[in-house]
Amino acid sequence: MGIVAPALPAFATSFDVGVTAAGFIVSAFAMMRLLFAPLSGRLVSAAGERTIYVIGITIVGISSTACAFADSYWQLLIFRALGGIGSTMFTVAGVGLLIRMSPPHLRGRASGVWATSFLLGNVSGPIVGGVMVGYSLRLPFVTYGIALFAAAFLGWFLLRKSTLAAPLGDDATPSMPLGEAMRMRSYVASLLSNFGNGWAVFGVRIALVPLFVVEALKAPQSMSGIALSVFAVGNAGVLLLSGRMTDRHGRKPMVLIGLVVSGVATASLGFTTSVPVFLAASLIAGMGAGVLNPAQNAAVADIIGGNRRGGTVLATFQQAADLGAILGPLIAGVLADTVSYQAAFLVTGATAALGLLAWVGAPETRPRPESGTEQVRAAA
Repeated sequence: MGIVAPALPAFATSFDVGVTAAGFIVSAFAMMRLLFAPLSGRLVSAAGERTIYVIGITIVGISSTACAFADSYWQLLIFRALGGIGSTMFTVAGVGLLIRMSPPHLRGRASGVWATSFLLGNVSGPIVGGVMVGYSLRLPFVTYGIALFAAAFLGWFLLRKSTLAAPLGDDATPSMPLGEAMRMRSYVASLLSNFGNGWAVFGVRIALVPLFVVEALKAPQSMSGIALSVFAVGNAGVLLLSGRMTDRHGRKPMVLIGLVVSGVATASLGFTTSVPVFLAASLIAGMGAGVLNPAQNAAVADIIGGNRRGGTVLATFQQAADLGAILGPLIAGVLADTVSYQAAFLVTGATAALGLLAWVGAPETRPRPESGTEQVRAAA
């Protein structure tokens, strides 16, 4: 999806709307993810991760292709928002597959590899997208749609005979109730840290960074793609190491480090006055997010365990990030329009403090070699 990131805010403002309205394009996608996350969790439990994964990618492909042919701001808003339905389907299904396939002592590393594969596209995508917008703001959406159709076919082809990806039978262990997870401090802390991560990474970064680079730093439009890619480079550069350290030293220490680094670096973005300093701050913010994600994902996987369905619990975890991605662009967009970009990025960085405070009082979830899954859940 990185290929459309440089084009999305500029495409929205080409219909004569302001920063707030451009930010709402990003929020609308996340809003649909938020609304349909519970249904996606139930669909995964009913039809299996493999089926919902492929259908979800296909829906986003159709939506993204339609965006390229939008003739008004409202058409773009509707087409982009509908893609959120498919996005939440394949995200919940993908994480569910990851948990089922990964043994407890490798969850951090597995999460790191999975996130790295996602970020490889986010590293190269904004650079390619930044070049494409010089020719047409619609071209990245067409390219993204074609790539998604190819990904849907490839996912179906590679998983069609997999026994690990096959749906669980009716006699399988029941799903973990959401109420049980909500009684665990580590799960609640994961929700708050994911909320801040969604606000900053999936909301404000996409909605405000391209506009800040052009309007505040007076850089060319193509530089916005480079700025987004630098963040992704910092993120991808530490994911594999972070995953190994998460498995070795625990989830909680890596979450705390990631929240501090990403929060401070994100808050500083608005106070930069040159492109090189902005890129350096973006790189550090990306590294902080790269430290955070494998650890908090592994913590949620620890809580669910590998022998129970976790569709609703995973969907709620995803909803936390989506809620942040909805509120972030809206609130930051209003602050950028009425106060300053500095205030917008400062508030964005401060959202990491919510997760930080919650995680300070939460227990570690990494299973000890001699302890069982039920002991992990009791502690969490």
